[in-house]
Amino acid sequence: MTVPQPHPHPEHGKNGHDDRDRNHDHNHKQVITAGNERRIRFVFFFTAGYALIQAIGGWLSGSLALIADSGHMISDAAALLLALVAYRIARKPADSTRTYGFHRVRVLAALANGVTLLLLVVWIILEAIGRMHTPTEILAGPMLIVAVIGLVINLVGAWVLWSGNKEDGNLRGALLHIIGDLLGSVGAVAAAVGIMFTGWTILDPILSVLVALLIIRSAWVLVKDSVHVLLQVVPRGMDTRVVENGLTQLPEIEEAGHFHAWILADETTIATVHVSPARGVDPLSLPPLVSSWLRERYAIDHVTVQIDPPGQLEHEHR
Repeated sequence: MTVPQPHPHPEHGKNGHDDRDRNHDHNHKQVITAGNERRIRFVFFFTAGYALIQAIGGWLSGSLALIADSGHMISDAAALLLALVAYRIARKPADSTRTYGFHRVRVLAALANGVTLLLLVVWIILEAIGRMHTPTEILAGPMLIVAVIGLVINLVGAWVLWSGNKEDGNLRGALLHIIGDLLGSVGAVAAAVGIMFTGWTILDPILSVLVALLIIRSAWVLVKDSVHVLLQVVPRGMDTRVVENGLTQLPEIEEAGHFHAWILADETTIATVHVSPARGVDPLSLPPLVSSWLRERYAIDHVTVQIDPPGQLEHEHR
């Protein structure tokens, strides 16, 4: 969940919030992309249907790579279903007790996706270690057929999700799951071909472990980014002291402090800050000035500016 790039801003009002905020009635409503929801629904049915086929194929052929990938796809189907539910909940409007709406539900869904991936990786590695110590017979032919079908399905699913809005953390989580499935299918195909030509059944658990290791980094990044949003960590690339010092460089501002910024969900950044006017400056002119400055340099969407008497911030910092 990176800090979005700066973008042009409209005219600002006198209260420090721009016209776009007023049009949204200050309810922080975000647009839920219908295209993203359709993409996830499509991939969900594909993933859930093939997971069942792959589980049967893995059991009949004795392949850990197929069984692991099937378990991966089953967890992905559950995660995709959770993402669809999250879209429905996030569409609910804000109310008097949940003034920011329900968009953090999407962050929770993304966190659940990442945690599920990490747990799956642990299971794959433990199962692979057991297979290395006690090799089992594997039918390479059926394994290869099922793995190739899975590879094609995952390629289609990845393309469908990749063409969506990549700023949507929920969609990004679903895409990471499908990429993990894709890597699992590649590993299963490679293992089947290798076993078919060499008879080395140990290739199956070895490649399963390699695929699991490839999934770890993406899953960890997803978990970390989601936790940062839930903990209201300052957006990546932003230093609060640098922002406050930059505000004090404006000739209209004498002091700046108590700057706080956090990500609401995905691409919306919110901030609050205290400023004191320089001598002879109209205090009412500062909110639109500060709001414009923060939007241009840090792409902050919604800014609340409090005007303090000159000297008050300096006194509080002593």
